Amino acid sequence: MLPCPAGSDYHLMQMRYEKIHIESIGYELPPNVVSSRALEDRLAPLYRELRLQPGQLEAWTGVRERRYWNTGMSMAEGATRAGRKALAASRVSAADIGMVIYAGVCRDLLEPAIACAVADGLGFGAGTQIFDVSNACLGVVTSILQVANAIELGQIRAGLVVSCESAREIVDLTIEEMLRVRDILTGGSGAVGVVVCDKALAPDAHRLVGGAALSNAKHHELCRWWPATSGPEARPTRMLTDAAKVLEHGVALGRATWEAFLAETLWRAGEVDRTICHQVGAPHRETVLKLMGVSPDRDFVTYEFLGNIGTVSLPITAAIAHERGFLERGQRVAFCGIGSGLNCVMLGVEW
Repeated sequence: MLPCPAGSDYHLMQMRYEKIHIESIGYELPPNVVSSRALEDRLAPLYRELRLQPGQLEAWTGVRERRYWNTGMSMAEGATRAGRKALAASRVSAADIGMVIYAGVCRDLLEPAIACAVADGLGFGAGTQIFDVSNACLGVVTSILQVANAIELGQIRAGLVVSCESAREIVDLTIEEMLRVRDILTGGSGAVGVVVCDKALAPDAHRLVGGAALSNAKHHELCRWWPATSGPEARPTRMLTDAAKVLEHGVALGRATWEAFLAETLWRAGEVDRTICHQVGAPHRETVLKLMGVSPDRDFVTYEFLGNIGTVSLPITAAIAHERGFLERGQRVAFCGIGSGLNCVMLGVEW
């Protein structure tokens, strides 16, 4: 365990694993493709007022299009579909799953846990631990660590992490309020399931080597998403983001986490074959890769056609990268995520 620098605002957690494998990733993409130009058409009055030419949204963010669920689609249903795909692609049986976690920002209900509906939909038994995890865009990777820790402790043999996100509602509200918040307009939708297991169940699966997590809660107000259900901040659904400061402080947190990640995995930057990062947009990607010293040709991108899908963004990007042959067996892959709060998690996987 490496200490944080003296006087640092960061809180550090590092970890190494001996028997954790990521066995499979299943995902579900919504059927409705929405282009950035279509959103700009809805913003035409604002564009005229600000004398903006069409095409600015894609130019600013690099996002060409994103996807929306059909109206009325529940997050539990999307997560269940993705979880079913992950299980179908896995050699781990449903009887081996000892933990189900729903990790999405978007929720159908405040209680019970959305994971309960998923567990019921997939037919898990009474001995399965079922709960939700909330950690902004890092919900899935945080949940992978929860499952990994339980396996290392011998509490379970395998677990399923699921999530589903929907951007239609928040984008519609943003457009209605005519807000100039570019990051919100990059939002997309999708669902994912990830099976994590003891290596004895799938010896040749992707090995989770370890990683590092850092936080800096001083900046928790830079990106907020309502509604709050009680207290002085109770209000209708809305999102407020100071994108410039999120990037500034997030990059500083990312740099410190990257250094801790390399120290914990015993990897050098030049030995990282591939990176899979949380997908925000072009400016964010360029800045983060530069600070990590990673060439863009070693990084896989999906934001151009999926937008920012929150918690499901990183694992879906990994799944698509694998499908397209970008991730190959034996490669050292870094999963890198920075989320509001601020939190940063980086995981090393031997693919």
